[in-house]
Amino acid sequence: MLIRFLAVCALSLLAACASKRIPGTDIDDNSDTRAILAVMEKYRSAVEARDAQAIQSLVSNDFHEDAGTPNEPEDDLTAANLAPYLATLFQQLQSPKVELDVRRIQVGKEVATAVYYWKVNWRMPSLTPRPQREAELEQMVFRREGDTWKILTGI
Repeated sequence: MLIRFLAVCALSLLAACASKRIPGTDIDDNSDTRAILAVMEKYRSAVEARDAQAIQSLVSNDFHEDAGTPNEPEDDLTAANLAPYLATLFQQLQSPKVELDVRRIQVGKEVATAVYYWKVNWRMPSLTPRPQREAELEQMVFRREGDTWKILTGI
C-alpha cells in the first residue's frame, strides 16, 4: 500500500513539473511561442485577404527570401521589394485559402524557427480556369526585434 502511495506521489510530482503545451500540439506554451503563433496567424490571414501591406508589417527590415535559387539573386525577395511583388501577385489571385499546421517551434535568445505544413488553394484565371493547390513542409525563421517577433525568411 505504501509503495502504491509513493508511486502515485512521484507520478503527480512529475506531471506537475512537466512543461505545459499549447492544446492540441507538442509546442511549449510560453509567451514567445504564443507570440510567434500570433505572427503566423496574422500572416495566414493577410494572405487570404491578399493584403501585401499587412504582410510587409510582419517582416524584418532584414527579410530575405531567395525563392529556392541561391545563385540567382534577380528573383530574391527583400523587405524593400516584398510589398510591390505581393501586390502584383495578389491582383492575379482569387480566393486564396490557407491552412498552417505548425509542427514545431524552437526559440533561441534572439532567433526562432517554426516548422509548419502549408496548404493553400487559390484560383488564378489568367493562368488556368482550374483551382490550384499546393502543400509543403516549410520553415519560417523569426528574429526578436524589441518586444516583437519579425519574419526573417520562410514565407
